[in-house]
Amino acid sequence: MSEIKQTEVATTDKKEALAEEKDWAAAKAHFENLKSTKPRPPKPKYAVTIAVSSRTLFDMVAERKIFEEEGLEKYVQHQQEHENEPLKQGPAFPFVKALMTVNERLRNLYPDSEELFDIVLMTNNHAQVGVRLMNSINHYDLTIERFCMTGGQSPIGYLEAYMTNLYLSKDSKKVQEAIEEGIAAAIMFKPDVESQLSETQLRVAFDGDAVLFSDESEIIVKQHGLDTFFEHEKQHENKPLAQGPLKCFLEALGKLQKKFYAKNERLDCPIRTFLVTARSAASSGVRVLKTLRSWGLEIDEALFLAGAPKGPLLQKIRPHIFFDDQMFHIEGAKEMGTIAAHVPYGIGQKYNKGKLIEPKQQK
Repeated sequence: MSEIKQTEVATTDKKEALAEEKDWAAAKAHFENLKSTKPRPPKPKYAVTIAVSSRTLFDMVAERKIFEEEGLEKYVQHQQEHENEPLKQGPAFPFVKALMTVNERLRNLYPDSEELFDIVLMTNNHAQVGVRLMNSINHYDLTIERFCMTGGQSPIGYLEAYMTNLYLSKDSKKVQEAIEEGIAAAIMFKPDVESQLSETQLRVAFDGDAVLFSDESEIIVKQHGLDTFFEHEKQHENKPLAQGPLKCFLEALGKLQKKFYAKNERLDCPIRTFLVTARSAASSGVRVLKTLRSWGLEIDEALFLAGAPKGPLLQKIRPHIFFDDQMFHIEGAKEMGTIAAHVPYGIGQKYNKGKLIEPKQQK
């Protein structure tokens, strides 16, 4: 590219940035003149944007059944006929409420800051269903002002435009597409029993391999066994693991945590993170902790279970969301009352309870 062309591009980018700042300043002034009691949504480029589907935010099992058994027209008709009836709470609901709690604390400490959680409803529902969704959001007094309703089309193409940091859905195909686009995403599951969750602190639990980190070490376990894995990890303990699909979300959480630390509120921080890994501490834990250190990231609590079930520990932690790449850990968490989110990434998707899933034979 010539120097003249580069100068023209730089000038254009600067003009666009200035125009965007001017537009946001005008929007902010307009919003403040309205004298609304609802907080103004933050500017997307500064916010941590969480996109949730309507079926994760609300329990829409009955409505989904109508759609599958009677078709789209009956589904839309049902939603319109019941649009003044609030939908029941779904698996992402407590997580969203906890995000709002963090935002309230941040606004008290930094009244003019745009570094907040921004919650977007991302759904392939038709606009006619939007009235019931909006009425339900207002019924529960949720701060969700940004909507994306795609009328039956996949919303995945809009995730980047909304600057999404995390996408939560019930649709495994959409989640897989989002991960392939480089966006942190997970499939949410409702727990089998309800648990009492913190109303003052957002608690997020992560598995390690194939979630925060890549599946490079898990491949060795699956293909060569534990002894080879332990030897490999010891030899490479000073080499950071490659990042996994949820690393960027932990990074975003850490950025907001530091805003509380800067106000001397580390001990009263409304965000707490947990690493809950099947790894052994002495045999393979050092590389994990050194990797986090090399990334400049902190984890509040690190639990190395050496292959023990995760459910009982998660029952004590009571996270608003727990991310894991293996379904048997998700099932164990659900059984004990944990809201779990499956990350369909890595070699673990080819195994069930440690055994390779054999492909179905063609008849």
